[in-house]
Amino acid sequence: MQTIVDTNQKKLNLGIRELLRYKDLFIVLAYRDYKVRYAQTYLGFIWAFVQPAVTLLIFTLVFGKAAKIDTGDIPYPVFAIVGMSAWSYFSFVMSQSGSSIIGAQGMIKKIYFPRLVIPLSKALVGLIDYLIVFLFLIAVMWGYGYTVSGNILLLPIFFTINVLCALGVGIWLSALTIRYRDFQHIIPFAIQAGMYITPIAYPVDLLMGKLPSWLMMIYYLNPMAGIVEGFRYSFLGLPFSNWYHWVSFGLVGLLFISGLFYFRKMEKVMADIV
Repeated sequence: MQTIVDTNQKKLNLGIRELLRYKDLFIVLAYRDYKVRYAQTYLGFIWAFVQPAVTLLIFTLVFGKAAKIDTGDIPYPVFAIVGMSAWSYFSFVMSQSGSSIIGAQGMIKKIYFPRLVIPLSKALVGLIDYLIVFLFLIAVMWGYGYTVSGNILLLPIFFTINVLCALGVGIWLSALTIRYRDFQHIIPFAIQAGMYITPIAYPVDLLMGKLPSWLMMIYYLNPMAGIVEGFRYSFLGLPFSNWYHWVSFGLVGLLFISGLFYFRKMEKVMADIV
């Protein structure tokens, strides 16, 4: 079978059919990353549990005990772990996808395949860690005797938005990092700062009424703000009537679609500049 690669094609498409033809490579790369992630470690899978557990402990001591953040009738650890569950998947895909193209430069220079397979495979690996965080979340809720809300049926919708958000940011970063290597240093800082400007450790009600509407609009330009609140609506039944959420969700769609097109544009020269 002969494959013809036309880098001069004028019509810019997303190459969905081509991605489907390389689905086996997608699975192989995801499995390889999964094995490498826990290879030669004593704790293995347990590391996926340790990180959210330690973060939850710090949040509980600093925000729950010291700062005494008011979360109403919901125990603070339950409130925080729900937000962390959404953020953990996003931050994993963002960090792994950002440097994924550079990490695979040897393969990119030798053979042709749709480069989008690389950041997409990171999103699949992230699902494994998320499953562990999800089980940890259920265990924390059970430990505090807090039952899951009936809104849990809507969780797949918010989780899909979370995946699209993570992929959108990750695809943008993977393409930008090729030309601007500074992003390799910016990504860890952005993840750390993003955790605190996203309503994970505190309810967004602390800001409502204290900030002007235009500033709240800017706050919700963080797409994870609406997603985290969507998760809390699903798990805890908290109100979800704030119209600012649609600003976050609209930005998710914009990031994902524009990221795909920009990546496809950069794909033509990746092998030359990587």
